[in-house]
Amino acid sequence: MQMDIKFFFGVIGGILNVISFVPYLLDIFRGKTKPHSYTWLIWSILQTMGTIAIFLNGGGYGALGLAIGALFCIFIFFLSLKYGTKNIVRFDTVLLVGALLAVVVWILTKNALYSVILVSAIDFTGYLPTARKGYEEPESETISLYFMNALTDILGLLALSAYSVTTVLYPAVLLFSNSSLVVLLSLRRRQVLVIK
Repeated sequence: MQMDIKFFFGVIGGILNVISFVPYLLDIFRGKTKPHSYTWLIWSILQTMGTIAIFLNGGGYGALGLAIGALFCIFIFFLSLKYGTKNIVRFDTVLLVGALLAVVVWILTKNALYSVILVSAIDFTGYLPTARKGYEEPESETISLYFMNALTDILGLLALSAYSVTTVLYPAVLLFSNSSLVVLLSLRRRQVLVIK
């Protein structure tokens, strides 16, 4: 019975993850959303690493939504090269270098826990270029993506087959980061409307 509910949460989370990216992709093609290429490259690298680490450490169906998210991150990264923002600063480059270092640390240590801790910390910082851009240009992001991803993160946590720091930390950080972006973008849009 428990495996059935884990499978259910994993599949529903995966489906929500696919649905969550549709408005974002449409907004990119409409020119409304301008993805930050560094953020999406960082997320591509780190979500792939996090998915692998969770799967290899018994996360089971809890890795499904992350795997789907990693594929979308890679796709959006490539779209960002054409349709993305040109609002890139030195801080963004430092974060990208940090993400690349996480890959090196994982390869050298071959320790899933260290990798997940590092991936979680860097992934959180990977949100910062988009948060900075979203603060300056709140209409340049699609809030529904981050809201739906937060729901997917909750379902992913519920779908985990094994609970440990290695399997829980990364999805929990994603939940916090996605939720924070929803709040930030919502508040900034209201402030901008009041100013106008």
